[in-house]
Amino acid sequence: MEQSLSELDDMIVHEKMQAALEYQNEAWADGMADGIEPEIIADAAIALAMRETVRIHGEAGAEAMLENLRERMLAGEFSPERILQ
Repeated sequence: MEQSLSELDDMIVHEKMQAALEYQNEAWADGMADGIEPEIIADAAIALAMRETVRIHGEAGAEAMLENLRERMLAGEFSPERILQ
């Protein structure tokens, strides 16, 4: 029972992540359609995400998140050339 609750929680988080990514993609497309350069959209998105992360988790929590993102980036997780299998 415990494992199936954990699996259910994981599925819910995954679904929420998919929905959030769709919202982000729509906002990105709207910005591009309005002539905003992708670098500016990315900077604004990261700045907003960091402000919210600091508000929710404090500076130490935000720093931990940044370190995790750094490791994921260096591992190639965000590379456009990455091939998912």
